[in-house]
Amino acid sequence: MAHELPDLGYAYDALEPQIDARTMEIHHSKHHNAYVTNLNAALEGSDLSDKSICELVMGLSEVPEGIRGAVRNHGGGHFNHSMFWKLIAPGGASEPSAPVAEGIKAAFGSMDGFKEAFTKAAMTRFGSGWAWLGVKDDGTFGVCSTANQDNPMMGEISGACGCKPILGLDVWEHAYYLNYQNRRPDYVAAFFNIINWDAVNEFYEMATSKGQGGSCD
Repeated sequence: MAHELPDLGYAYDALEPQIDARTMEIHHSKHHNAYVTNLNAALEGSDLSDKSICELVMGLSEVPEGIRGAVRNHGGGHFNHSMFWKLIAPGGASEPSAPVAEGIKAAFGSMDGFKEAFTKAAMTRFGSGWAWLGVKDDGTFGVCSTANQDNPMMGEISGACGCKPILGLDVWEHAYYLNYQNRRPDYVAAFFNIINWDAVNEFYEMATSKGQGGSCD
């Protein structure tokens, strides 16, 4: 089964002024679509063509070496963006569930402490990559970042974040440059105004009940 570009569920201009319509259109219809197209091309004719995106990224070390790089880059891009579109919503949405709020408080002291730690992860990622909030195997929360289109579901290959992701932020320049240019701090600050906590809560339940995260079904 071929992988498909998911619908956003909202208009390209719905996140303004935090993220402008043109950036969203290019990011979704060009960048994400290219990851899907290239992933399908890499998998064509292989034994992996029927695997879900979650199975691919979680089992990356078992992917044949000849296509592992393509699955890592394009599969990672598909997984990460499919998660990201759900994690942002016009005006944000709801608030952390009790378990998520408690986990954040235990790990970071407060919501402000979490924002500080997450912002640091996003700002200190040199070049392109992602910042993540995730649930560790012991149930505690942690923040980390990965390069390029890697994500914590890839395990050791991605730098061993050691968590199941429940919140992620794209810090590639294509995610913000039209509006913010080189002002990544402003983009990261704006992100906190459009977090869809309903989705974060769902990803938390997935991480704790199934040991999965992000775009896993």
